[in-house]
Amino acid sequence: MTEVWRLPLTGLSAALQAGEVTAVSLLEAFTARIRKLDPQLNALVTPNPEAEAQAQASDRRRAEGRPLGPLDGIPLAVKDNILTAGIRTTWGSPSYADYVPDADEIAVARLKAAGMVILGKTNVPEFTLEGFTDNPLFGPTRNPFDPALTPGGSSGGSVAGVAAGLFPAALGTDGGGSIRRPAGYTGLIGLKPSIGRVPRVECLPQILLDLEVIGPLTRTVEDAALIFQTMAGPHTLDPRSWHRQEEEAGASLDQAPGPLKILYVEHFGDAPLDPTIAASCRAFADQLKELGHTVTEGPLPLDISPLTAGWPLIGKSGLAFLEQTIGNDFQKASAKYRDMAAEGRATGCGGFFALMDAIAGLRRKAAGVFCEVDAILTPSAAAMPWAISIDYPPEIDGQPVGPRGHAVYTGWVNAIGHPAITLPAEPSRTGMPIGIQLIGGFNRDWRLLRLARQIETAFPFPHTWPALAEEG
Repeated sequence: MTEVWRLPLTGLSAALQAGEVTAVSLLEAFTARIRKLDPQLNALVTPNPEAEAQAQASDRRRAEGRPLGPLDGIPLAVKDNILTAGIRTTWGSPSYADYVPDADEIAVARLKAAGMVILGKTNVPEFTLEGFTDNPLFGPTRNPFDPALTPGGSSGGSVAGVAAGLFPAALGTDGGGSIRRPAGYTGLIGLKPSIGRVPRVECLPQILLDLEVIGPLTRTVEDAALIFQTMAGPHTLDPRSWHRQEEEAGASLDQAPGPLKILYVEHFGDAPLDPTIAASCRAFADQLKELGHTVTEGPLPLDISPLTAGWPLIGKSGLAFLEQTIGNDFQKASAKYRDMAAEGRATGCGGFFALMDAIAGLRRKAAGVFCEVDAILTPSAAAMPWAISIDYPPEIDGQPVGPRGHAVYTGWVNAIGHPAITLPAEPSRTGMPIGIQLIGGFNRDWRLLRLARQIETAFPFPHTWPALAEEG
């Protein structure tokens, strides 16, 4: 049988059903890889003390002929800003260094109810506000394709572990691209659901408002859909989750989408884009045409400049709110974030209200745009991964950029609340992964997944394991 760490979730599920492996043997295999390879990556920072008991319970259910479903017994890692009962959740900050939640977030609770075995928590930047992954508690996470580079952030520990085969899937969060950009840097599938599709109940203070959502990081579209389907659905305590569910073809990948109208947006205004990424994305757009979709190229038909100008205020205001919420514990946070909170307090409510009004207007206009097109295609990031010693690439294609220069393609999608997915495109000549982003209409998550699956079937993604993974 193929080594278990190379198998997708569907392959692991089939092996469990056939009796070729057990939940305990899977846990042992992935734990052994973590012990051997993670010292080079720093992906998993807090193991789950109950993982063995969860695996044993899964094996008992299967022996009794009552498995909970296709995910029962399969390991999963969870990002360290998603609450997990009995497992430390630090948010990458000294302010939460000893915090052990009493309850699981709904997404985790639903996956555990489906029988998944929680391996532990994955590394994040402090307060998950950065595009890299490093913090004062655990240090930096490295990209398995080149350990001198970052895997991005803030879901850096999740993507590094999945890409290196330390775990078959992981949960991430995305408040400004934190699933999609890291997935692109490591050759993975990263889904950012529509706001409300995965309920947020029992969670850390939502300093990014409703812009941050939970989504899966996997190696196949089918795996991403399987986790999404298990997490998604209404919950009584989250009114946002009660919007009308999709009706077209239901929650299934079986039916390929009909010919779609897709807008390819290569550049956002005069923001620079790495030429290697541009070439890979253009080739991807050509593949969409081969599938019968109508692909046109043009500018983004939305004015996102007010959002871009006001974006830093979201994190600063959120930190000011967090400081009020947790009191003296916030003084344990790094000086950078204490200073950001002070800036948030000084801004005043007028500026924040103006930003919220701009986001509301952008959501209305985006709804109109997606009456004219079915999907928008962009790069998932403007720059290739950079050295772990710096916070962001200081220039792209020879032009100086600021902290969000690499992230111009993602934050606006969080603001409008639409679903988006990162898929692997043709890698660079050196073998570094490159991701593209497809954005769909609001609450059309399954149509987006069916499109992604159609692409994956017709043009299998260029997946190669990093050399570090083969060492295991």
